[in-house]
Amino acid sequence: MLNFYKIVKENLRFNRFQFKDTVCLEYTCPIDAEQIGIFSRNDYLVYVLSGKKTYKTINGEWTLVPGQTLYLRKGAEIIHQYFDDEYCMLGFFLSDDLIKETMEEIKSQMILKCPECPPDFTAKMVKPSEYLEGYFHSMLTYFRGINRPPEHILVLKLKELLINIVNSDPHLTSYFKKLSESARPSLKQIMEQNYCFNLKLEDFAELSHRSLSSFKRDFQQEFSESPGKWITKRRVQHAANLIANSNQSITQAAFESGFEDVSHFSRVFKKVIGKNPTEYKKTLVFN
Repeated sequence: MLNFYKIVKENLRFNRFQFKDTVCLEYTCPIDAEQIGIFSRNDYLVYVLSGKKTYKTINGEWTLVPGQTLYLRKGAEIIHQYFDDEYCMLGFFLSDDLIKETMEEIKSQMILKCPECPPDFTAKMVKPSEYLEGYFHSMLTYFRGINRPPEHILVLKLKELLINIVNSDPHLTSYFKKLSESARPSLKQIMEQNYCFNLKLEDFAELSHRSLSSFKRDFQQEFSESPGKWITKRRVQHAANLIANSNQSITQAAFESGFEDVSHFSRVFKKVIGKNPTEYKKTLVFN
């Protein structure tokens, strides 16, 4: 899978601004593949200027058209592209530190109790408003202007974005508050929401904001087994569920569960379930 955050942060061809770990950009998609897997260590927000794109996570999918905004939690997703019109968006990769700093500054003005955001949410449509619409168009003047904004102006503009979201979306406000109380991303949440994507251990470590050695140590403490064993078992269980409860073929179920090679998938499946995928599917028919 492509490290989307790293690509937009390091590729000089993108029209972007950045400070520390936060990046914002005007982005015209250069990838011509119909479907692509990506991941980001930062939460990010997408505002569509033109074109159409579908974002699919482990628990839902969202098709965006011009004028719509989607907030994506740090993690992986599969992108489905359409080529009827060029896809252009504004993207805001928001560091945890920026979110925490903003929430600390406005906590005295916030409602104490907000509706809980579902703990397993991976993405959420942001309700449109005149304020947000005006904000995105004001950012366009920076992206398309000759002079780059000073860093302190950029910081203020990104905090303005977060405050706009806080004022319009109580569920995301609740999520921001919870994020602000955590030193690092929850290892359990990162794994449960991303195990079915074809990510390497180094990628999971990056998503959880840990070094690889810290990730392995913390994982063993959290799950009482190695990351490799846990991921394999969860992927097989996910594939078995797809085979049993959807119309997907065995090959589709394998790819949807993070496996690249069907032969390898079949061997691992038998080791975990006790039957190979074809035998397992036959038992479902007769039961």
